[in-house]
Amino acid sequence: MVVKKVGVIGCGLMGHGIAQISAQAGLSVVVRESDQAALDKGLQRIKRSLDKLVEKEKVSRPDADAAVGRIKGSLRLEDLGDCDLVIEAIVENLDAKKQLFKQLDGLCKPTTIFASNTSSFSIGEMGTASGRPQRMVGLHFFNPVQLMKLVEVVRAKQTSDEVFAEAKAFGEACGKVPVAAADTPGFVVNRLLVPYLAEAIRMVERGDATPADVDTGMTLGCGYPMGPFTLLDYVGLDTTLFILEGWAKAEPSNALLQPPKLLREKVKAGKLGRKTGEGFFKWDGDKRA
Repeated sequence: MVVKKVGVIGCGLMGHGIAQISAQAGLSVVVRESDQAALDKGLQRIKRSLDKLVEKEKVSRPDADAAVGRIKGSLRLEDLGDCDLVIEAIVENLDAKKQLFKQLDGLCKPTTIFASNTSSFSIGEMGTASGRPQRMVGLHFFNPVQLMKLVEVVRAKQTSDEVFAEAKAFGEACGKVPVAAADTPGFVVNRLLVPYLAEAIRMVERGDATPADVDTGMTLGCGYPMGPFTLLDYVGLDTTLFILEGWAKAEPSNALLQPPKLLREKVKAGKLGRKTGEGFFKWDGDKRA
């Protein structure tokens, strides 16, 4: 694997996990945030995560300390210039991502691989904006990154064989199981998951069942660790609506991708789920009230 130094843009929910597993894989990491407060918070998250792994005897204290030592925080995009791989984990906004990769093209060495952790946007569009579409790939990790074993390696039409192979090798080096996905809306997991969530909402709209009964049915009947309404509240109803609206615009004839009226109403009322204390359920922090 040619990747020895990794840049991670964003040290939030996903970015801090990507930085952590990269460092645990023995790689040098530069994690960039837009302000010092966000950077400090993200770095503390990494330390707490590693401390928990030490407490559970899944990682030794020397290995945890060594991983922390491989991570450098920065507020400057220029500090990513000599990275072999740069992964963005910023806000899920396509225009913001395209602008970021356009900037990176002028800052990073020609051999740098660009990757996005997006869960739904076109890798090809970002690659075109970057000016180096053949070196653009998707690396979609799952939350929490430190624990979830899967990474979707997304190949756009322009992605070179070499870059795809390197991205896959990077995922394996981080202890993940890569699955190859084409550059289509939702890739593999979300293409199945998001319509499932939307249909669960439509069931409640029709009066077929309550959110609690749907969740119980899917956890006990299908063995899912979390029912659709708990999952909706956990990831954020606004996030789900944003994804569905984008897909519905791209595929207006696909009824499965149309945002349910009830979802729009919840978002309009500010009931976004766990982060606002109420969605389909009421929440006390990270636990259902």
